[in-house]
Amino acid sequence: MSVASPLARFRPTRGQLLAGALLVNSEVLLVLAYLTLANVTATAVMPYVYPFVWINVSLWALVRVRAPDAGRQRTLFAAGVGLAYFLLLGSVGGLFALSGSGSGFRLAWLPPGWGPAFLYEGSAFSFALVPYKTLGYAVLGYLVSVAALDAARGALSGLLGVFSCVSCTLPVVATVASSFFGASVAAQFATTRPYGISTVVFALTVGLLVWRPALSR
Repeated sequence: MSVASPLARFRPTRGQLLAGALLVNSEVLLVLAYLTLANVTATAVMPYVYPFVWINVSLWALVRVRAPDAGRQRTLFAAGVGLAYFLLLGSVGGLFALSGSGSGFRLAWLPPGWGPAFLYEGSAFSFALVPYKTLGYAVLGYLVSVAALDAARGALSGLLGVFSCVSCTLPVVATVASSFFGASVAAQFATTRPYGISTVVFALTVGLLVWRPALSR
């Protein structure tokens, strides 16, 4: 087997490159339309980029990965693993919470990718379905379920998915980093680079889960 063969599954076809270019162009036009219609002046570019990195990486993974055929029992088990993983990421990532103010449902018209966000606050349960994060966590759950279904060794990449959550992991990152670099440096890094960190780790996690057959070999 050639050395480059594990990378063959990452090589896009001409049709996929064309579809990707159309997708990115559409996203750029969508952001420009939002800035124009909402009369918003963009003071930074990256907050508009991060959500589409999550969305595009998620769509790429869905195109690349197909669940193998399996019996009903194994399929249900794998689906349960993926659902549990999605709920775990959603709970620590701020999508779901077992509390609320009871204010009810509302729709938040945020910038593309961040919104429209579906928000609900009941007395005992609440959710905030931000599009890019909801799709990203759902795709991670699907990839983990596929890894469980074909018994690949995806435990490491699945574990890394937890670290794509910003709010739950940055205090841990800051604590660990402070032991090496000092608290002031760690705190500054954690407060100025959170979404960049989570985006890089999310893309890395998806890449590992998509590439898991080659890694397992």
